[in-house]
Amino acid sequence: MTNPMTLPYRPNVGIALFNRDGKLFIARRTDLPGDVWQCPQGGIDEDETPQVAALREMEEEIGTRNAKILAERSGWLSYDLPSDLIGKALGGRFRGQTQKWFVMGYEGQDSDIQLDLHDPAEFDAWEWVEPQELLKRNLGFKKTLYTDLIPELAALFQAAARDWVRTNRA
Repeated sequence: MTNPMTLPYRPNVGIALFNRDGKLFIARRTDLPGDVWQCPQGGIDEDETPQVAALREMEEEIGTRNAKILAERSGWLSYDLPSDLIGKALGGRFRGQTQKWFVMGYEGQDSDIQLDLHDPAEFDAWEWVEPQELLKRNLGFKKTLYTDLIPELAALFQAAARDWVRTNRA
C-alpha cells in the first residue's frame, strides 16, 4: 500500500469563473458517482505559469478561454485525496493537490461553453449559480475546501469586478 505521506502534492489551478451578473460557473463531474459538482481546475504543466495553466485548463474543460483574470487568491491551498484514491487517482503519484485559485470574469456567450471538446469530457452539465449555491451541492471529498474557499472567492470577485462589470455591460 502506498504511504500518502511520502507522496507530493500535484501543482494545480482552480478557476472561479463569474459572469457579468456575479453568478459562479459550476459543473458536474463525469468520473465521480453521485452528481459531484465543482469549479474548473487542472494541473500545471512543466514550464507553465499558474496564470497560463488556468486559461489552458478552462479551455480544455469548458471549451473557451473567453475570460479575464480579475484576481488571484494569495497563497496556495492543499487538499488530500481520500485514502481509497491514494495510489489510483492523479496517476497514482500524488497524495492530493496544491492549488492556486483565480477569479475570472467570463466575457463570452453561454453558447461558447462546450464540455465535450476534451476526450474524455470532465463535465457533463453546467450552471451559473449564486456562489453560496455551490455549497448546497454534492462536493464529494472537496466539501471542506469549498466551504472555506467560496466566501473568499466571492469577496475577491466583488472587490475586483466593479470596473469589469461596468465596462462589459456597455
